[in-house]
Amino acid sequence: MGLLLLRAAAGVTAGLQGAVYLAGRDDAAAWITIAGLACILAGLTLSLGLMTPISGALVAAEAVSVGMSWLPAPAQNLFNAPLSVVLIVIVAIAVVFLGPGAFSLDARLFGRREIIIPHLPRSPKP
Repeated sequence: MGLLLLRAAAGVTAGLQGAVYLAGRDDAAAWITIAGLACILAGLTLSLGLMTPISGALVAAEAVSVGMSWLPAPAQNLFNAPLSVVLIVIVAIAVVFLGPGAFSLDARLFGRREIIIPHLPRSPKP
């Protein structure tokens, strides 16, 4: 359940940022529209747990690019405070490293992975 909450928090935040991009621009250039749609798509796939490593890395890259002003920020920017950028990047990277979890489309499509660590017999002490 913890991974589901992490994925949902990062995904919903990225999706809302993308929606603000699309709604907040009067001079909607093509690349700004593409960036907004990419935010929404990455947020949706991260929330659902589909292609989790790719979408998590994309959410982190988008948050960094808005935070570093590589993409122009919309009027109502969710990532205008440096602390919120750092937080969303850390959560997205943690989801990339931890994986999608049991409650995800990745687990449903590709199966859950179980790591079996063999028990090594100890030699008796002399």
